[in-house]
This record gives sequence, structure tokens and C-alpha cells, in this order.
Amino acid sequence: MAAEPALRVLSRMRSLILDDAVLVRAVASGRIRGQETTFKRVELRYVDLKAGRHLQVVSYDDTQAHTSNYAAGAAARDAVDDLLDAAFANWNVETVTEQHQVKISRKQEALVHTTPREESAEPERGHDKPKERLLPENDPVLVALGISDASGKVKPTRQAKYRQVEEFVRLLDAAITEAVTKGNLRKPTAADPLRIVDLGCGNAYLTFAAQRYLSSVRGLPVRLIGVDVKEQSAQHNTEVAAKLEISEQTEFRVGTIGAAQLDEAPEVVLALHACDTATDEALARAVEWNASLVLAAPCCHHDISAQLRRHPTPSPYSMLTRHGILRERFADTLTDALRASLMRLQGYKVEVMEFVESQHTPRNTLLRAVRTGGKVSGGSVRKEYDALVEMWQIRPKLAELLED
Repeated sequence: MAAEPALRVLSRMRSLILDDAVLVRAVASGRIRGQETTFKRVELRYVDLKAGRHLQVVSYDDTQAHTSNYAAGAAARDAVDDLLDAAFANWNVETVTEQHQVKISRKQEALVHTTPREESAEPERGHDKPKERLLPENDPVLVALGISDASGKVKPTRQAKYRQVEEFVRLLDAAITEAVTKGNLRKPTAADPLRIVDLGCGNAYLTFAAQRYLSSVRGLPVRLIGVDVKEQSAQHNTEVAAKLEISEQTEFRVGTIGAAQLDEAPEVVLALHACDTATDEALARAVEWNASLVLAAPCCHHDISAQLRRHPTPSPYSMLTRHGILRERFADTLTDALRASLMRLQGYKVEVMEFVESQHTPRNTLLRAVRTGGKVSGGSVRKEYDALVEMWQIRPKLAELLED
């Protein structure tokens, strides 16, 4: 195996990769010494979609896989050229008759090892199986909410909402399963259904989806109450519930989050895109009710942002607040970090996660809190929280509500 210029070798590999008749699979991995790559590993193969043959590129970072499909032709060529320009140190290109292993040095020299296949391989052109949907497109609740049309197909303009519903239901399902398994949440019965409240439910897309999945798919008896300040929302949601014939399992009330009165304390509290300090009110009510599980997807974060503008920025963090857009993003992060800390001090195990990609909605952060014990009076969480609010001279709304 004599070394060759990397450019010459990669040019040969390019021809093989772009030949959809012979490529079985190509894999790029590692990085050339002294250089960086955006992804740790990339896999390429051709798949046949409804729109025709495409080059499927699956890129892996430290946490997840990202899949993109490029139409055979110019789009595929551009994608391949970008990957060949990246600093991958290893390429493994499999064709129907040969396997090529390429190793590139930092001096841009390549070692190539080519072996013939004992038997010709047949490329697998089938695309990945569709992701199993928790609520299929033709589910009655999606039709009733206007996400799907009468034929049971998601409307093109509602794809983002459908994705949001799916991902939320998936996270809710996992959270309830884990909480029940670990004994943090009781298993409901027909005589004593799981009590769920959605605070600031709006038009209740996620509320109805949660009720439908838990009761009809999981078979869990649930009693769900939605609370919103708008009379119009309560009327609309009540009509949808009647249409779906679930009025006995759901109820919608008009009122503020802070003043919401329930006959029994809920065990699961949802607060999905409640604006600004309304999320804090929802978290405070959850603590007041000793809710076992809380899922909150914050919306805007004006309160902390306004407080940051009123006080000088502590050194050496002036760059975080000098520009408006950076200050707003920092305020978002700071607000949710403080909320998580305060909930931990109240005896909750808290996780902050992304529940749907930002391309579908910019409001894609979810706080999942599970009650695991009593209040925490000290420790590192308290010290870090106190230091943070003192440094930035801020007073989180949730802290005020918890004290009240």
C-alpha cells in the first residue's frame, strides 16, 4: 500500500459514492490530526423515496443522529463535496464488488486498501421504517383539533404542530411510566383515575393529545382539567370534548393559574407555553398541591430580562448583556436554571430538556420535575442559587410565589 495524494484518492472515492448503481454504503469517521470535524461519524447510502432516489446522510454528534436526504444529482454532489472537504481521517466505501478503506494523514497523504467481495452485494435502497407514531395521523383527536383533515392526513400547514404533539406525548408517556415504576406516582384505577391539570391550556392541543393517548392507547384511567383565563378557550375546548365524547373525563374552567380551585389536588401538573411568569405561577401551584409530576414548557421570559436591564452587569460578564438578542437568550437560560434550582429545593428531581427541535418551534425547552422527597434547606443547590441571584441582583418570580 503506497501513499498517494489525498486529493487524488478522495476524487476516486467521490466517483464511487456518487454512483447510485454501485454504492452500498460509505462511512466517514475520525479526524485528521490537528483538525476538527462537526460530526464524529457520517454514514451515506442511497434510498428510494416517493420523490425518487436520494442520498441519505446520517451524521452523528456526541448525543444524537441527524438524517438528511439529498436528491440524486446536483444536491447529492454538493453534500458529498462538503463531506470530502471535512477533516475526516477515515473513509470506508463499500460498493457492490469491492471494499475500499482509506486513511488520511495530516500531511494529506492517503493509504488505500481495496479488497474484492467474494460475492456481489445488493444495495439496500429501502428507506428507514417510519417512526412509530403514538397518535397516528388519522386519530380522531387530531381531526377534531384541525391538525389532520377529514381524510386522516396531517395538513401541510400543521406538520409542526403534529410534531410538537407527538414529542410531548412521547415525553409524557416516558415520564409517567418512570414515575410509576419508581413509586413516585401511584398507578391509577377506574375508581380513582389519575388527576391531571393543565394550567394555561389555551386551545388545549397538547391537553387533548395527552388525554387521548393515556386513556385510549395506554389504557390509564385519567381525569383531566384544563384551566385558562379566556372564556372563549373554555367554550371551544368543551365543544371539542363533547365531539370526542370525553366530557366525563375532561373539564375546562375559566380562571387564572394563581386562583384556580380544584376539588382534589392534582397528581400531574402541565404548564405548556404559559407566558412569562405564568409558568412560575404554575410551578408554585404544583408545589402547593404536592404534585408528583410536573411538565412545564416555558414561553417568553420577560421578567428576568427586565431585571437584568435595571442593574449593572457583574464583571466579567458584560458581553452577555451588551447586545439585546444575547441578553434575551441569556435571560431565558438564567430563568429556567433558577426555576430548576428552586424546584430542587422543594424536593423535586428536575431535568431540563429539549422536547421538539427548534426548527419546529423556538419554545422547545421542557422542565420535568418529579417529587422525590421533602424540602431542602441547605446544601450545594441552595448555595449556588443564593450566589447566582446575589451576583446578578435578581429576584425570580417563582421564589416570591413559593415564599408567599
